[in-house]
This record gives sequence, C-alpha cells and structure tokens, in this order.
Amino acid sequence: MVPNGNNDNNNAAKDYRDPPPAPLINAGELGKWSLWRAVIAEFTATLLFVYVTVATVIGHKRQTDATVGCGGAGILGIAWAFGGMIFVLVYCTAGVSGGHINPAVTFGLLLARKVSLVRALLYMVGQCLGAMCGAGLVRAVHGAQYARHGGGANELAPGYSKGAGLAAEIIGTFVLVYTVLAATDPKRKARDSHVPVLAPLPIGFAVLIVHLATIPITGTGINPARSLGPAVVYNNKKAWDEQWIFWVGPFIGAGVAMVYHQYIIRGGAGKALASFRHNYISTA
Repeated sequence: MVPNGNNDNNNAAKDYRDPPPAPLINAGELGKWSLWRAVIAEFTATLLFVYVTVATVIGHKRQTDATVGCGGAGILGIAWAFGGMIFVLVYCTAGVSGGHINPAVTFGLLLARKVSLVRALLYMVGQCLGAMCGAGLVRAVHGAQYARHGGGANELAPGYSKGAGLAAEIIGTFVLVYTVLAATDPKRKARDSHVPVLAPLPIGFAVLIVHLATIPITGTGINPARSLGPAVVYNNKKAWDEQWIFWVGPFIGAGVAMVYHQYIIRGGAGKALASFRHNYISTA
C-alpha cells in the first residue's frame, strides 16, 4: 500500500523534537572563529542600524525647523527607517549571528536557552559598541545639527511620567521579542520550509508598528544599545537620568515575552507539570 502524503506529514509533525537547549556556560566557544565572526556581525549591524535610524531622526528634526520649511520624514518615515533597517539587517546577518542587533532580543533568547551566556554577553558588548560608533558617525556627518536636534537620544516626552515610559518600553519590547521567538520557532521551521526566509519580515514590521505607538512617549527605545549609543555621544543629563528606563523596560519585556512564548504558547508549563507528576508517581 502506498503511504498517504498527509499521513507522512502528520507523523513527521508528531515525531518532532525540540533541539537541545544551549549550554549556559560554554567557554569552548571562545576559541571558535564562528563566535567572533558573529560578534563582528552584531557590531557592524548595530552600527549601521543606529547610523541610518538616528540620521533619519536628526534629518527629520532639521527639516521641520522653521528656517528650512520642509515637513521632514515624519513619525511614519522614522518608523519605516527603524523597521526597514531591522528587516534588511536581520536578513543579512541571520545566517551568521542570528541577527539579534538588540541586547533585549539577546537577553530573551538567553532566557529561552537559545544562546549560551558567553555568546549573549559578547553579543551585548558588540551591540553597545556598534551603537556608540554609529551615533559617533551621525555626529561626524551632521556636525552642529546633531547636538541642536537632540542627538537622537531617547528621552521621555513632556507630559509623560517615568512609569508611563517604562510601561511603553515593556510592552513594545514584549511585542518585538515575542515576534522574534514566534518567527524563529524551530518547530515552525521544521514544518514550513518558508518560515526561515520570511522571519525578517514580521520582525521588521513589529519594530515599525511599535515605533508608531511609542515614538510620542519615549522616542521608542526597545533596544538598550540603540538608547545607549546616542546617550554616550550626545552626553545630555536628561538622557542619562532616564537611561534606566531604556534598559529595565526592554529587559522586563523580553523576559515576559520569553515566559509567554515558551511556557504558555509552546506549552512548556504543561510539559514541566506533566514531568513533575510522572516523577512524583514513579517515586511514590
């Protein structure tokens, strides 16, 4: 009897097993060129991301200046710059480093045991250094316009409390990291071969949509490196006083997104409970 194709697919789906979690400590990675190549990719991608996006912000503010008399890119244009760059850079670097370009994304994937602690820490260092260099390039290109128009630094908008800004960053980062986890879910990759190719698209759109919602509140961080780089180069007291919002918020949002995806959507909590019951019955 000839096997039915649908049955074969169903059996393959049932036989699927998640890949083993990444080791928490893997010092052996330090001797591999693949790790350092990935760190360089994260550094370069974050540099390009911050340069293009912050330059868009500075250019928009300059164009909306009364002395120039041009409408500028607008909030929608800025959101497209951020989302579009993430789409392009994730597409380019996914095969090398995973295309994180964001310490909050790296933190969420670390909690989900997708990357080791060693790799996560090196990625975060590379991302932050890349963001500083990107912001420095913007300052070099725009000169006096850079400081005049706020340096692209994230700050709370007038009329919003720090609590509101923190909530906006938590929710925005939750949307982003949840999208990353869903778009790169290995179970979906196993069932649908087109998923790895399309993954950068929903991630880029998540960044775009979140920017539309939170630019009026915080200028949209959802990426601690993006917030740190301009703050270091611009070096303004208000930017430093509020910098904690753009680290605490994204890290909380990433953690909540990981818990939601791994333990509720992927059923990790149910599996853990079933395993506990099985072990309890076996030892009773």
